[in-house]
Amino acid sequence: MVDQEHTKAFVVAWMIPVGLVIVGVVSLCVLFGGDPAAGLTERWPAADTAAQPLVDENGEVELRGELVRFDGVASDLPGAWPRFRGANFDAISSEDLTFARTWHADGPKVLWSIEVGEGYAGAAILAGRVYILDYDRQNQTDAIRCLSLEDGKEIWRYSYPVKVKRNHGMSRTVPAVTEKYIVTLGPKCHVTCLDSVTGQFHWMLDLVKDFKAEVPPWYAGQCPLIDGGSLKAGGFGDGPRAIIAVGGDTLIMAVNCETGEIIWQSPNPHGWKMTHSSIIPTEFMGMRMYVYCGSGGVVGVSAEDGSILWENTNWKIRIANVPSPVVVGEGLIFLSGGYNAGSMMLQLTRENGTISAQPVFRLEPEVFGAEQHTPIFYDGYIYGIRPDKQLTCLDLNGQVVWTSTTAHKFGLGPYIIANGLIYVMNNSGVLTLAEANPAGYVQRASAKVLDGPDSWGAMAIASGCLVLRDLKRMICLDVTEASPE
Repeated sequence: MVDQEHTKAFVVAWMIPVGLVIVGVVSLCVLFGGDPAAGLTERWPAADTAAQPLVDENGEVELRGELVRFDGVASDLPGAWPRFRGANFDAISSEDLTFARTWHADGPKVLWSIEVGEGYAGAAILAGRVYILDYDRQNQTDAIRCLSLEDGKEIWRYSYPVKVKRNHGMSRTVPAVTEKYIVTLGPKCHVTCLDSVTGQFHWMLDLVKDFKAEVPPWYAGQCPLIDGGSLKAGGFGDGPRAIIAVGGDTLIMAVNCETGEIIWQSPNPHGWKMTHSSIIPTEFMGMRMYVYCGSGGVVGVSAEDGSILWENTNWKIRIANVPSPVVVGEGLIFLSGGYNAGSMMLQLTRENGTISAQPVFRLEPEVFGAEQHTPIFYDGYIYGIRPDKQLTCLDLNGQVVWTSTTAHKFGLGPYIIANGLIYVMNNSGVLTLAEANPAGYVQRASAKVLDGPDSWGAMAIASGCLVLRDLKRMICLDVTEASPE
């Protein structure tokens, strides 16, 4: 965490010069009575010094974030998991590696372990670096941390002050990373873009202040998206874009990663609010779009200009919409959720230039409904955890193929697939290895790897390194190391 000298420097900066006492008092009220970053414009500091407030010509406080560099070094491991649900948005590793199918009694080898702030924010991995959006409760800052994949040592950390009270943890989101940029979404809906190698600041947007967004219950859970455009279409002429669901003045917006310029903003005619669900890109009949579950339904938005291509208001979830849409075929989108929502399959069709989304089937929650983590579509089948906590395999007609039975329950934990194997975590930190096969539930190994509680953070895997977390600790396991006979 930020050292005591930096903290003292921050306090002193509020006290002097005397001529700014009044401004200082007002600013302190903001700091201790609400969201400290509200109304502040982020700027890149000239040096690695503690965050210090300044006053512009209009009398508004501008905040400088803080970049601290450490002695960690990026590893030369080549694998990547650059965003929520991996490179292809499907929670499936495509690495050509041999993964262990059995483990020692105490589980896979632990490569490193670090303490993290309370929350469920998972990792992104790229170019030998691990990125997490953490919360430093002692210093009351969002902390964007870059670690070495090899040993977990911190390389750099960028922090900005935001007061966040404990509410089932604080941080929840996974960064989006490219070779040049990292984009994060903090608990109070601050979108930050940094240089992914150096941590140098590019821009920040306050979605609440600038776009009238509302912080969702239990804080923001949406994971940002960086999109360079369809390879078939040659990409976007303005470069990579951060795609963010706002749910205030605009439903979704595209932001230039280099400059922070707003490229387009979708209309929000029904006043839908931000949910915990993340945006998923897809293409339908040659048209690239972003699919998003807002508070009032599900929508498809044009990647070209942000126009609304289609919407369906039959999909609404009471209290919290968490899982993301899953594309399971050309124009087929599978939706699922908790709070008695169950699941629904949508089919997109296009007629006379107009796209519509109609339900193919709907399943009651006891059949299937993913409460927290997004299901996985793999080799023609859907795998996920339903409300009775059983791992379940569905076919594309909504028929249950198998369940893990009441003898194998997994709570609200995450899961991914690699090399035909499902890695699934339960609430208390037990990691289970099973076959991703419609033939039936076959368990290969199980071991307690975290203390818990609430081992709910999204998983990431790269170069055979599996990164997991519980409420307060993140670990990295070597899942390529085979157990002895």
